[in-house]
Amino acid sequence: MKRKIQHFINDFLKEIKENNAAIFAGAGLSAASGHVDWKGLLKDFAEELHLDIEKENDLISLAQYHLNKNANNRHELNQKIANEFHHGKNPNLNHEILARLPIKTFWTTNYDRLIEKSLQDKGKIIDVKYTTKHLANTIHGRDAIIYKMHGDVEHPDDAIISKDQYEKYYHTHGAFINTLSGDLVSKTFLFIGFSFTDPNLDYILSRIRVTYQNNQRKHYCFFRDVSKRKDESSDDFEYRKIKQELMISDLLRFNIHVILVKEYSEITDILKEIENRFKRQTVYISGSAHEYGSMTPAKAEEFISKLSQELIKNNFKIVSGFGLGVGSSVINGVLEEVYLNKKENLKNQLLLRPFPQGEKGKVQWTDYRKDMISYAGVSIFLFGNKLEDGQLKLANGVRSEFEITIEQGAIALPIGATGYMAKQIWEEMLADYSSYFGSEDNIKLYKALGDENLAPEKLIELIIEFISKLIKK
Repeated sequence: MKRKIQHFINDFLKEIKENNAAIFAGAGLSAASGHVDWKGLLKDFAEELHLDIEKENDLISLAQYHLNKNANNRHELNQKIANEFHHGKNPNLNHEILARLPIKTFWTTNYDRLIEKSLQDKGKIIDVKYTTKHLANTIHGRDAIIYKMHGDVEHPDDAIISKDQYEKYYHTHGAFINTLSGDLVSKTFLFIGFSFTDPNLDYILSRIRVTYQNNQRKHYCFFRDVSKRKDESSDDFEYRKIKQELMISDLLRFNIHVILVKEYSEITDILKEIENRFKRQTVYISGSAHEYGSMTPAKAEEFISKLSQELIKNNFKIVSGFGLGVGSSVINGVLEEVYLNKKENLKNQLLLRPFPQGEKGKVQWTDYRKDMISYAGVSIFLFGNKLEDGQLKLANGVRSEFEITIEQGAIALPIGATGYMAKQIWEEMLADYSSYFGSEDNIKLYKALGDENLAPEKLIELIIEFISKLIKK
């Protein structure tokens, strides 16, 4: 299974980088945030009907039985949806990881707005579609599309929940079926928190299988492996295990490959690994400089610019906070490589996040730094000094960004040759090298990064070499 997980990570990471990845979220994704699943939603109605919710598997029919008993009046059902999915819940860690990744397509059967909130919290522009009319509109500059094929909590009267609605779905929401069919053909989906009991999805997958037969695109999903419950008989446990194995085998008909986990927390670990490996191709450049030590201002600006240019040449992306004396040279280097040498679109290569200004803005700096550094898997630290009350001091902001980098599990790389705070951090890491880098590998290369006599061109070459070796480990 470990080998299968690694294969999935490699495959899905490749699809993310090529903008071909998509997420299909079921109730399980929101459960960790405290939202009820379908059984929790319909539990009261089952009791009203003198049924045991734990014995019911056909929950669509259960919702229909409630409506039948109440002359098709949806008021109680609508109230339940509104109350359960509207207030007081926040995105969980899985939401946050997915929101940080450059995934542009999200499908969900959930009514809640946790996916929307997680993406908006990351500053992304979202285009939410929960009616067929929405499909004809496009939000300018959108970063992600969210298709809510069963509706939205703000409009519970239109939420798809009863058997009658499912039977009419092909007529009332045919455009969603066509759109999802197209995405399933052209993108690689990861199904999270989804049980594959939804008849709409089953219809779509079956139609694709019949059309494409043995040429279906590969997809993945997470299942929790069956474990023996307390007081469960061996026969019942074996029955559930056989049933899960049969379901896993059946999903292969649709080229959906199941990743089994023992605990749901393993899903978070897998998503973290995907994010960490993706982030290793993004470098945060931390630094500030009132002066440049042994380098002249012109030489220092050229060094920073050329370093940024070489990082882009080597297929890294750059995040910068526009630090004093450093940020403008970072931008110049990226612009030169992107525009003069026809690299990828600037938006895909540079994330520029100038710090909030003024005394009020300073209060936000720690949270701002954490968010900014969260996009990168490697942080490079340059110089690190400032003028305060007429005196030159080491930049505590650079120190703070180093601590955040370590806290977030990213690679910290201070360039000691640039002096100041970067030199201080370089010396600290050298004294405890294996704790930071996991072994003594490449320690000679690291020591060279503290040599102030190195020519800037050679220093840049060593920085690229060191980073390249680290991210391959």
